[in-house]
Amino acid sequence: MISSRDELSGARPIPAVDIEHLRVIRGKRPVLHDLSVRIAPGTITGLLGPSGCGKTTLMRCIVGTQVITGGQVTVLGDAAGSAALRRRVGYMPQQATIYDDLRVIDNVRYFASLAGVDASAADDAVDSVDLQRHRGDYCANLSGGQRARVSLACALVGRPDLLVLDEPTIGLDPVLRAELWHQFQALARRGTTLLVSSHVMDEADHCGDLLLMRQGRLLARTTPRRLREETGCTSMEEAFLSVIRRSTAPRAADPHPAAAAVPGHHAADPAATGR
Repeated sequence: MISSRDELSGARPIPAVDIEHLRVIRGKRPVLHDLSVRIAPGTITGLLGPSGCGKTTLMRCIVGTQVITGGQVTVLGDAAGSAALRRRVGYMPQQATIYDDLRVIDNVRYFASLAGVDASAADDAVDSVDLQRHRGDYCANLSGGQRARVSLACALVGRPDLLVLDEPTIGLDPVLRAELWHQFQALARRGTTLLVSSHVMDEADHCGDLLLMRQGRLLARTTPRRLREETGCTSMEEAFLSVIRRSTAPRAADPHPAAAAVPGHHAADPAATGR
């Protein structure tokens, strides 16, 4: 794996997420293989990889909704999924988790009440995802992109310390995507930690740290700049494909090929934190 710049500086802030030797098996099929990584507080970490590589399973482990086979996941100092984290972790899954028979504003107000915040927070969350004109609409009548925005507002409304967002910008127009990333960066500056998966490779440039996954393994931990430098690619999509190509050949001989994923790196400390 590639080490991020905070590892090189020697900084060791207490991690927002601490994952050690995580394994998940569903049925008889391994989904995550001995995955270890730490995520520093107040950072935006992008989780990239092809469909089916384990991104969503990893996120579910972090928010405590996935049964794990082995290892340990600690979030904000507590075991993932513990009661102490219910108001500190916001989660937006790929499928919108909203109530179709409620209006937009009522959905967000419901999640605000669960998080223990007042109604004004619901108004702010609806505004932040540009749904002011639809606040009185029933969710059953919304488009797919609008439903995704309601789900994002529900995740944002509690002003959590950790936001786990599974492809939050899917189905959104470029202008709104840019506005949301601006908001994510403002949240990070205020100390919120964000873990964001995306199928839009160019969105990696909005992240301080990148986790590249394939087939349930962590291929590399890097930054956008270092990924381009070490692969020689200007396009993020080409850079990621380069990592995949270079990781494929060693797999036949080495069951743990992450260290061979990208040339020019050195072995990363799983305890490394970074932006």
